[in-house]
Amino acid sequence: MGNVFTDIWEMEDLRKRVLFTLGMLGVYRLGIFIPAPGIDRVALGEFFNQQQNTLFGLYDMFSGGALTQFSVFVLGIMPYITASIIMQLLTVMWPALERIKKEGQQGQNRITQYTRYLTIAIALVQSFSMAVGMEQMRVGTADVVIEPGWGFRVMTMLTMTGGACFVMWLGEQMTERGIGNGASIIITAGIVAAIPAGAAQLFQLIQLGDLNLFQASLLLIFMFGVVMGIVFIERGQRRIPIQYAKRILGRTVYEGQSTHLPLKVNTAGVIPPIFASSLLMFPNTIGTFWDLAILDFIGGALFPGRWLYNIVYAGLVIFFAFFYTAVTFNPVDVAENLKKQGGYVPRIRPGNETAEYIDRLLTRLTAGGAVYLAVVCILPTILVTEFNVPFYFGGTGLLIIVGVTLDTVAQIEAHLMTRHYDGISGPTGSRGRRTRMEGGGNAVL
Repeated sequence: MGNVFTDIWEMEDLRKRVLFTLGMLGVYRLGIFIPAPGIDRVALGEFFNQQQNTLFGLYDMFSGGALTQFSVFVLGIMPYITASIIMQLLTVMWPALERIKKEGQQGQNRITQYTRYLTIAIALVQSFSMAVGMEQMRVGTADVVIEPGWGFRVMTMLTMTGGACFVMWLGEQMTERGIGNGASIIITAGIVAAIPAGAAQLFQLIQLGDLNLFQASLLLIFMFGVVMGIVFIERGQRRIPIQYAKRILGRTVYEGQSTHLPLKVNTAGVIPPIFASSLLMFPNTIGTFWDLAILDFIGGALFPGRWLYNIVYAGLVIFFAFFYTAVTFNPVDVAENLKKQGGYVPRIRPGNETAEYIDRLLTRLTAGGAVYLAVVCILPTILVTEFNVPFYFGGTGLLIIVGVTLDTVAQIEAHLMTRHYDGISGPTGSRGRRTRMEGGGNAVL
């Protein structure tokens, strides 16, 4: 591993990218602790301590603690993530946007600009809702907002929207000039920032005698096993063999080539758990502002940790996994592109039969990936509620950390391989590296 850091440091371009990414993360983490005006910090902290099982707790995890601080970055990168997902769905459902996307780089730039505008609109709506909600928050006899009114609302909207735009800019700069996907790294940094607090709580339980060393060791081994399982599935893929026929262009003859079409086991990523968690926590969050009997009944029935919550949560994760995969991956388009390029699946006729074959394989893979997502997301909750195991990091957080880490490491390795470095897998020579990648670099299922 020391050789890897040495290689990274000796590669000027890669070194600058890594240092730039770390610098931007430092700026983001510094902004987390810049408070927004007009809020009683003590009352706000007491209020959020009571809201761990609502949408506030989930949002605070993604924002890296910015919500409990009520900082200028309280909206974080989530408006940009939400806008990106909405634009991705609209591109599939709206023919006009689909045509723009197919215009190449110019069309992609227009889609990016629309995403930015939508991010600002979402941030304005969220910041206004947050300001109105804050005005109704009380802890005992203390108001969370010092001086409620339109002055506070407008100030909050301008502050939070400006912070969201700045975080969006940070993410884009990290993607363009740094290493990895900037938005994903920002979310991961917020989750990782909570690890020291979780480790301190675990150490405190050992000191108090609530957890002995043997139990703590088993917990660490179990967490390591869960992480390894996530890594295995996230790297797992089904490779569909593709054969290209011999082509003649002018006086040049191109021989037939063999390649493969990789289908990931978990095509949807962490989107299904995020959607499912947000939907289930919505009644409890609304019940915080409005005292309605129906909301209290739904919130009590779907309280995190109960079996009904786990069953509904698993069902929603599976549903969103199939839904998001169907929206983002179109087997018909893939089959048509293969046919236009002269490619085909051996023993499968090009066109509709190829589309049906890919769709059938994708459905089977998505079923396994959806069940895997549901198990990973529910398992920590069952450990905490049923067996009283202090598992501080939820399944969604683990999925995000592992997925973003794998993606970032893959990009670093790509930079190393382009400069004829051995890469992260070890100094075994380029020929050995090719052999490993062909023989099982990924888990092929």
